[in-house]
Amino acid sequence: MAYAGSAVSRTTVHARNTTRNARNVPALAGLLAIAGAVVAVTGANPLPQVPTFKTVAQHQQHATEVATAFASQPIEAAAQVKAPVIAFTEPEKPVIKFSPDKEYYDQLRSRLRWVDIKMGEEKLQTPDTASRILLAQAAARKANLAEVGLNFRDVYGIINAETSWIPRMGASKDGTPNLGIAQFEPATARALGLVDPHDPVESVHIMALHLKDAATWSAKRLAGLKLSDAERALKLREGLSIYYNLSSKGRAMWNGKNTAKLPIETQRHISNARRGAQEADTLAQQLANVRGLTKGSGMMTASFNGGNGSNGGN
Repeated sequence: MAYAGSAVSRTTVHARNTTRNARNVPALAGLLAIAGAVVAVTGANPLPQVPTFKTVAQHQQHATEVATAFASQPIEAAAQVKAPVIAFTEPEKPVIKFSPDKEYYDQLRSRLRWVDIKMGEEKLQTPDTASRILLAQAAARKANLAEVGLNFRDVYGIINAETSWIPRMGASKDGTPNLGIAQFEPATARALGLVDPHDPVESVHIMALHLKDAATWSAKRLAGLKLSDAERALKLREGLSIYYNLSSKGRAMWNGKNTAKLPIETQRHISNARRGAQEADTLAQQLANVRGLTKGSGMMTASFNGGNGSNGGN
């Protein structure tokens, strides 16, 4: 959950092991869907590119940016689309009809595919593999995470640590609800300008902006340490989980060298986020390989907007 409490300490922790085992089912289904659903494409509905912001505050201020085509390698034929001009509504107000990124979010939602999954006796849904990667890459690009040394793997990893990509209700130790795929507390969601915490598309995008703030905080905590580039990158990502997982008081305990002394739940969050980032890298490469095979056949198939390297996205 962002911020308070530990993601692994919620009432949903009992289902976490079941989640990890079940998570491979939609992953395999997603890969098979990409390989098998090779079709000739005749229409177009590309995602418009939206402005990038350095902070959540800037996200709330920019509501009238004009966007160009979102995908350099869209699923369908390219077309120029403009983002709507919509005034942002302050999150404290009780009624918000839509966010300033409504058109962008709507088009991204239309590209996601969902598969059924069972946790205990509860039937839920999760995005398939291709949709997870697409959503993580889109959120990373929009937030311009590369600016703080992050990428789509970090987005994927934090969601993996929070819910294993299965949107559901959770709760902190004090009973505060943790909502949706990113497990935002209601107060945190309002503070970040998140209109609907139960909307996976909006939640993951706002979470990516939140990670940008987290990376800035983490970098400051590490500034005085003598670390190699690899060590600093690893520690920076520990800071992401700490910032996302703990209260301000809890965060203040971390000095970059005492991670092993943090609550066990936070250490698990760090481990699960790291494992998720590795999974994202593997899955993105597998999907890229599938695209390469299908392109060789002379037919068009689903693709992701290219970014840094063959895996696409930032």
